[in-house]
Amino acid sequence: MGGIVWLASYPKSGNTWTRHFLHSLIRSRERSHDINRMKSLTTGDSARAWYLPFIQKPEGEWTEEIISAARPQALRNIAASTDGIVFVKTHCAMVRHHGTPTIEPSVTAAAIYIVRNPLDVAISFAAFMGADVDAAITAMNRVGACVPTSERAVYQYYGSWGEHVESWTRRSAPQLHVMRYEDMLEKPLETFGALATFLRILPTRQELEEAIEASSFDKLKEQEDEFGFAEKPESAERFFRSGTSDQWRDVLTPKQIDAIVGPNRAQMERFGYWPA
Repeated sequence: MGGIVWLASYPKSGNTWTRHFLHSLIRSRERSHDINRMKSLTTGDSARAWYLPFIQKPEGEWTEEIISAARPQALRNIAASTDGIVFVKTHCAMVRHHGTPTIEPSVTAAAIYIVRNPLDVAISFAAFMGADVDAAITAMNRVGACVPTSERAVYQYYGSWGEHVESWTRRSAPQLHVMRYEDMLEKPLETFGALATFLRILPTRQELEEAIEASSFDKLKEQEDEFGFAEKPESAERFFRSGTSDQWRDVLTPKQIDAIVGPNRAQMERFGYWPA
């Protein structure tokens, strides 16, 4: 198998956790569990460096249309960067934007999609944005939402939470593996073991348990406290904040819950997130 294996999710849904697990498992013989070395195994589809060879204009003049037109070439460049598979993190919804697919099918080998209860996502997303929960909910409910180009990354099409989840999971396929954040917490051996099997990795039980332990929230938080985390945005006080589920029951107001459930109920029901 060659090409891109997508590690896809709406923000704050467990993507970094999954990446670190894979890094710890695949690099187990090197005993490499450093959160700041994950890029030795994975990359991101929004990194500016992948687009530079295909856009002739100065970076300050890059528009969404220009970036979108260069995206297929950038993704082919990523796929060609290794002889085998390459793990690529994305927060993009799987859509066509400005006439171009955000996820190029010709270079896609497989995809892992991580989904998390949006009631909890809203709380983590607010901390990540450095904003209040209401602002996070507004962002999560905005159909067609895009994150603008920054110094480090090109623009990304998030869409709304429901739009994002549906775009990746509406059709089942042998090349798609879907994981719930809550299952990663509650039954890690079974959930991460299934991920390894999907990727045709056959670790021993000890190797699997060690990779799960190395990627536990407490371990990741300790590393961030000691060494910092290069991917933490300036807007966030910290990257690894809580790492739990059902926070919403103690944090969100009934009005906030209704604001999230209203436009996202169909996808929440599919994944067991509709609160009784």
